[in-house]
Amino acid sequence: MRTRNHAGFTLIELLIVVAIIGIIAAIAVPGLLRARMSGNEASAIGSLRSISSAEHAYSSSCGGGGYATQLADLGTPPAAGGPAFIPADLAAAAPGGTPKSGFEFTITGDGDVVRPAGDTCNGSTGDAMTLFFVQADPNDPGVTGTRFFASDQSGEMRQDYLQLPDITSGTPLQ
Repeated sequence: MRTRNHAGFTLIELLIVVAIIGIIAAIAVPGLLRARMSGNEASAIGSLRSISSAEHAYSSSCGGGGYATQLADLGTPPAAGGPAFIPADLAAAAPGGTPKSGFEFTITGDGDVVRPAGDTCNGSTGDAMTLFFVQADPNDPGVTGTRFFASDQSGEMRQDYLQLPDITSGTPLQ
């Protein structure tokens, strides 16, 4: 008689390996989700800085000293040629558009009208104003980010765990 070699894994051994993999995955997934939210929030801060810089460039070259009051105005290049003030993906990240890294961006103007809509170098659809307020809100709070961010013409960045109604609220970023 020949003996058979039954090398291999038993069902119990395979179940133990699958259970160990499941436990490791359960430990790792929440950390990966937190890392993704952290990355989204870092991207939102960088985008706010880009918008703030674009507002100052718009003010000095296109708005006659006034700031744009809509993302679309910063996303429109000057009629004389040249690039837009912000990239197209950021210009499309307005509410109702395509979020950028899980965040939506809104610009509002305040103060006096410096140049009325259409009189700027790029034919903007909003008036150029003496003040602006830009905010970055998570598209899905708690999933794409937990903090709300904002800035204004001073360039100071603010954050809070609630939506920022104006620049005087929130904690300055370090």
